[in-house]
Amino acid sequence: MPPGKGLAFLLAIALLAICVQNSKAQKNELKSMVYLSPKIPQHPGSVSKKYYYDIEFPKGHIAIKSFNAEVVDEAGDPVSLQETYLHHWITLRYYHRKGVEFNDNLGPDFIIAGNAGLCDHGLSQFFGLGSETRKTSTNIPDPYGIEVGNPLEVPAGYEEKWLFNIHAIDTRGTVDAMGCTECRCDLYNVTKDEYGQPLKPDYVGGIHCCYDGTQCKLKNGIKSIERNLYLRYTVKWVDWSDFIVPVQIFILDVTDPWQYTGIHDCLIEYDIEKSTTGVATHDFTSTKRSIMILPIEGDVVYAVAHQHIGGIGSALYGEDGRIICSSAPIYGHGKTAGDEAGYIVGRSTCYPEPGTMRIAKGEALTVESNYSNEKRHTGVMGHFYILIANTSLNFNEPVQIHEELKTPIIFWGVVVSGLAICASVFVVSQRRNQNEDGYVSIAT
Repeated sequence: MPPGKGLAFLLAIALLAICVQNSKAQKNELKSMVYLSPKIPQHPGSVSKKYYYDIEFPKGHIAIKSFNAEVVDEAGDPVSLQETYLHHWITLRYYHRKGVEFNDNLGPDFIIAGNAGLCDHGLSQFFGLGSETRKTSTNIPDPYGIEVGNPLEVPAGYEEKWLFNIHAIDTRGTVDAMGCTECRCDLYNVTKDEYGQPLKPDYVGGIHCCYDGTQCKLKNGIKSIERNLYLRYTVKWVDWSDFIVPVQIFILDVTDPWQYTGIHDCLIEYDIEKSTTGVATHDFTSTKRSIMILPIEGDVVYAVAHQHIGGIGSALYGEDGRIICSSAPIYGHGKTAGDEAGYIVGRSTCYPEPGTMRIAKGEALTVESNYSNEKRHTGVMGHFYILIANTSLNFNEPVQIHEELKTPIIFWGVVVSGLAICASVFVVSQRRNQNEDGYVSIAT
């Protein structure tokens, strides 16, 4: 092959390879969508703790790669925790029988399709955070993903749907904003829970005192100014493929009594009593621990803890004492949304190198939650959210990397120009070869 023709051929092949590679990237593109929850009506001191069913959510058989959320106002501006405290938001999957209109008493027409455990009641969500939502990473590294929308898992006659439970407390004008966020019963003036059952005499604060429709005590003269807020949430996902390694979601609770009862009867929350020895010992740390065993073995892919104000860190230990994950709170120092002084605005997360942090079958895990007990705290939590891949990654197999496709227009200009140059070189070379073989070119 003549040199000119060979060069043109090689250039064409190289550019074609780039185009094919880019085309493959398009097929594995990381998709992203921003949604708004239904409106959350608020006024000073009010509490909203509603369930929102059939929320907007990506369709199809997909792998979730991240789920982020924050509270915004009607203009789309972030709302400060110093105005509305986001106690929690959770996203839960459920199956709804087709053709049946939704109501509060669906019975068998409504099936919760929660995570892998461990609590027998509650904490079944796939995703969820609290005040720390803005500065806590939820990204799931490649090649892992949370599998949803698999038609083989949906019961016949049902369809997969998603719901929110959003717990927001408006602390504007309240006599004790921090007390309102800790759901102190005396500030809400309640003696019964949301189901009308009398509260126990020793129950002084927690979620049973700040349920939907309750009111935290206001300062004198505060006007009731209403406004509508929203939870703005961003979901990133990829289409499901055999290259993705599925992970299972486990939420571990430090109040789980399994080690004593054999039952995962999680209390969800607990209280921190003020220390009577801290001044003398120079130690204001309250530590609570619980031991449990996962029903599977596998590699830890991601882990993060959840605590309330006063939390100073959580850890998850293996049976041999190794630290599987240590998750510390990030406290704000200012007034802007995402940096509110005195509030937990984020948490550190754990991303072990694939295959380096394995939990063995039957291994006893210890959850540890540490709080400051310099003063009393009510209704605190000590949860650990972990993602487990129960199939070890084969490092000899290719790992599919998912990135949001951002191909600049100039790239396609270079490709087109390159192909044009190749074509020109090829034509000139072809004509030269024809002349050398005794053929006369036709003048144009």
